[in-house]
Amino acid sequence: MASFVKRGKTWQYTISRMIKGDSKPIRKGGFNTKKEAQVAAAEIENKLRKGITPHLRLEPFDQYFEEWLKVYKPNIANNTRERYLNTLKTIQEQFGGIPIQNITKRSYQAFLNEYGASRAKDTTRKINTHIRACVKEAIDEGIIHSDFTRRVTFSGSVPSKRPEEKHLNYFDSKRLLKELTDNLNTLTNYLILLGLTSGMRFGELVGLTRSSFSFKTNEIIINKTWGYTNKMHEGFGPTKNEQSNRTITMDKKTMDLFMELFERTPENIHGLVFHSPQSKYKVISNNGANKALGLLLEKLKIDPITVHGLRHTHASILLYKGVSIYYVSERLGHGDIETTMQYYAHIVKELRERDVQSTIKTFENMVV
Repeated sequence: MASFVKRGKTWQYTISRMIKGDSKPIRKGGFNTKKEAQVAAAEIENKLRKGITPHLRLEPFDQYFEEWLKVYKPNIANNTRERYLNTLKTIQEQFGGIPIQNITKRSYQAFLNEYGASRAKDTTRKINTHIRACVKEAIDEGIIHSDFTRRVTFSGSVPSKRPEEKHLNYFDSKRLLKELTDNLNTLTNYLILLGLTSGMRFGELVGLTRSSFSFKTNEIIINKTWGYTNKMHEGFGPTKNEQSNRTITMDKKTMDLFMELFERTPENIHGLVFHSPQSKYKVISNNGANKALGLLLEKLKIDPITVHGLRHTHASILLYKGVSIYYVSERLGHGDIETTMQYYAHIVKELRERDVQSTIKTFENMVV
């Protein structure tokens, strides 16, 4: 039987419990209302009735996140790990020493509000993605019983780039593609071309070797990356996630252009397609590729995007042309369909009206 007492401004519950004839009560405080304490106590009592021993040891949130990162994210790329470590640093600053069991949805939302006050909304959303994955494991382990990250809201004082600013429209993409195929006078232009027609991440592009290309089937095998910054692995390394190991079918024109390139250029010691011996990291740099793309777009009088924007452009073209979002997600190597929906929700919404009209016409045409 639970009893409740108010201590200062918060409530505490005490659940009577006997173990081998000794009194071992369970106490927990910090609840804003008596009702919250009653609900929490009822959950513990329900577990005890079922013979389940509740997790009573308090787990400091920062320590739990650090341990979770070691156990569940051991093989992530170095640059991805850096982002998780930045999240850990924020948790240490904001929740250092506070048990994960004591974090409420209200206190977590207050943290997000404060965090977003000086950052873009997308940045706030990303840190929540990291924390939410950790919280789900804590629930599965029985350490906490509710997801305090569920249905939180995101704010941001720094304006994020609108999705449409990160990619080219279909018309401008055609113009860029023509300019590239007409002027493949540098290896960097080949990289930009492939970024547009494949949707690969930059690390995947520079990690390609000649053996990645299957000209018989017009396919490219993506199973490795190349470290192109000091925050990444040195040389070859793994892709971002398991789903990123994939084989994509390419258009024949792009493949023919690369076949011709391979036939007239010597192979390097690493077999790298985008090898650059004068570069510190032995491949075309991201800055160099962005600069070259910027000059091309300036020539065509198209608003600038980055090389990563070519990935968004590739996906946007496919969705615009009615390709299934499930295939787009698979082709891009996203970890799950939710990631694809998050990035390209604006396009899905734009196409909804077209789908509505198509649905109406489908059934109208069925009537004889």
